[in-house]
Amino acid sequence: MENDNVELLRLGRRIQTERKLLGLTQDGFARDCGLNRSHFGGIERGERNLTFLILCKICSRLRCDVAQVTQGIPRKSYIRDSRPS
Repeated sequence: MENDNVELLRLGRRIQTERKLLGLTQDGFARDCGLNRSHFGGIERGERNLTFLILCKICSRLRCDVAQVTQGIPRKSYIRDSRPS
């Protein structure tokens, strides 16, 4: 499955990296967050657009805040300048 959403891919990789740094398995971590392992795997691969509440559960289990895990997403280069010309 091709992933065109760079932001979800970056977020998923960050979540995966933090989980692995804590030495947690995908299955156990997903269960602790109240998620199905398959669904959580899709989040880590950037294939699922997670809700804010799920992101909060994940960050709580990672012992970090949402701002830390989403810092720089989206990249400023992706944000259009909305100022009038």
